[in-house]
Amino acid sequence: MYKLGIIGYPLGHSISAVIQKAGFESMNLDADYEVLETPPESLIDRIKFLKRNDFDGFNVTIPLKVPISLFVNEIDDDANIAGCVNTVKIDSNKNFLGYNTDIYGFMTAIPSDVDLKGKSAAILGTGGASRAASVGLIRKGIEEIDFYTRNVINSQQALNYLRAKFPSIKFEAHQIQNARDFSKYKILVNATPIGMRGFAMDESPVEFGALKTMAADSIVYDIVYNPMDTLMLQYAKKLDLRTVEGLDMLIYQAEKAINIWTGKKPDTQTMKIAALKAL
Repeated sequence: MYKLGIIGYPLGHSISAVIQKAGFESMNLDADYEVLETPPESLIDRIKFLKRNDFDGFNVTIPLKVPISLFVNEIDDDANIAGCVNTVKIDSNKNFLGYNTDIYGFMTAIPSDVDLKGKSAAILGTGGASRAASVGLIRKGIEEIDFYTRNVINSQQALNYLRAKFPSIKFEAHQIQNARDFSKYKILVNATPIGMRGFAMDESPVEFGALKTMAADSIVYDIVYNPMDTLMLQYAKKLDLRTVEGLDMLIYQAEKAINIWTGKKPDTQTMKIAALKAL
């Protein structure tokens, strides 16, 4: 029996437990997966709880993906390069081994026929999710990334981190309020919570007019998965732009997490069917 869970705050919208349980069932493995709502100020107490209660591992979501990295004993290359952890394996000595499966999930959700080599990308937000998206896009061949954020000054630390990791890639930050012309971008990624159920669900992080400037063969990718069809994706579909839904990223990052914990690969189709029923 595997003892697992997810920490973050708030978790009312999360369907991770449904997805993970479906993944384990697809492999005929027993697992208990708990939803453990954890405000940032309770993180230390939660870590003690996880160790004391013999958990095998856990997922990490906003706003704890960066803070949790202070408490892990080792991190994998993806967590190191993205600067944040979303999956932890607890070994027999109670050591926390940190991983980032968001990069894998983000990349795997992009259709295989999409060619991003030498192209430019726009990412909305500069938090942990945007770092994972950045790394995924760079591995797909993107050469320039523009970030759109509410506070350009506060985003400089994230940009400087990425510039140090990827000196050959051009990074710039812009005020999201000035996001009006996206004509140079092959792909636009929403890495903010705007549009999420319970968090500005009836809003789009960018206006319809800005999406109208995108080329006909460009892609709009929203990492928000609940609802699946966010207002931004609805705008993109009205313009016949190609879209990628956040649910696919969620499924693939969960697949990778289960593989880390068990060494086995679950059936992603079974996981997606369970997720769709839960949404």
